[in-house]
Amino acid sequence: MSIREITIAHSPDSDDAFMFYALAHGKIDTGHLHFKHILQDIETLNQKATQGVYDLTAVSFHAYAYIADKYALLSSGASMGLRYGPLVVASKPFPPSELAGKTIAIPGIKTSAYLALKLFQPGFTYQIIPFDKILEAVQEGICEAGLLIHEGQLTYKDLGLHKIIDLGEWWYEETGLPLPLGGNVIRRDLGWDLITRISAYLKQSIHYALTYREEALAYAANFARGLKPKLTDKFVSMYVNELTLDFGESGRKAIQLFLEKGYRKGIIPHPVEVTVF
Repeated sequence: MSIREITIAHSPDSDDAFMFYALAHGKIDTGHLHFKHILQDIETLNQKATQGVYDLTAVSFHAYAYIADKYALLSSGASMGLRYGPLVVASKPFPPSELAGKTIAIPGIKTSAYLALKLFQPGFTYQIIPFDKILEAVQEGICEAGLLIHEGQLTYKDLGLHKIIDLGEWWYEETGLPLPLGGNVIRRDLGWDLITRISAYLKQSIHYALTYREEALAYAANFARGLKPKLTDKFVSMYVNELTLDFGESGRKAIQLFLEKGYRKGIIPHPVEVTVF
C-alpha cells in the first residue's frame, strides 16, 4: 500500500509538543500513514483552518465556530482549564470591573481567550500582539493590560506584573465547567474510516506521553520558551489532564455552552452545533 501523507498542524508549545511527541517521533505504528508536522502559532492556525489547509489541526474552540462546515471536532487532544485559564495582567493592580474602557493586548480575535474576555467584559478596546510579546507590551505601557496564554501565565510575576483576573476561575464560578481553550479538528472530507484511524492515533500519542512522561517532557522542554523544567512540567500538567485523552460529556457541554454564550452576546454571528468524533 502506498504511503499517504497526513498534515498535522499545532502550536510550537510545550503542551502540544508533549501530546504529539509519539506521533512526531515514530513511537506509534501508523501503517501507511505518514504524519507531517507543521508548527505555527495558534492565531495563524485559526486563520489557516478557515481555508481548510491542514488535514488535522489544533485550533481555538472559538475558531471552531467558523470552520465547523469543513472540520469535525475530535474528543482527544483538547486543552481545558480546570478552574484556571487565560489571565489578564497589568503593571498595577486594579479591580476586574475597571477593565471596561481599557486597551488590552490580545493574541488574536479567534482565540478562546479573547472570547472568554469578551464574555466577561465586552467594553474594552484591543490591540492584537503576538502572544509571546504581550508581556513586553504591558511592561512598556503600549497597552494598559494584557491577555496571557501559554507560558506567560506562569512567568508574569517575575516581571512585576499583577493578575487582574483568571478567566478560567471566573468561568468555573459562572458555569461549574472547565473552560474550553483549544482542541483538535480534522477535515470532514477525509471520510469516516480515515478520521477514525487518525483519531485513534492521536489518542495513542497522548496516552504514550502520559505513560512515558519523563521522555515526553524532555522533548516538550525544547518548546518551553525558557521555562525551567519544574515550570514546564507544571504547564504541561495544566493543559494535558484527564480531559485531554477524551473530554467526554462535560467537555462537550462546556464547548457548546461557550459557543452559545458567544452567539447570544453577539460575538459569534451564528449558532454552532458541536459535533464530536
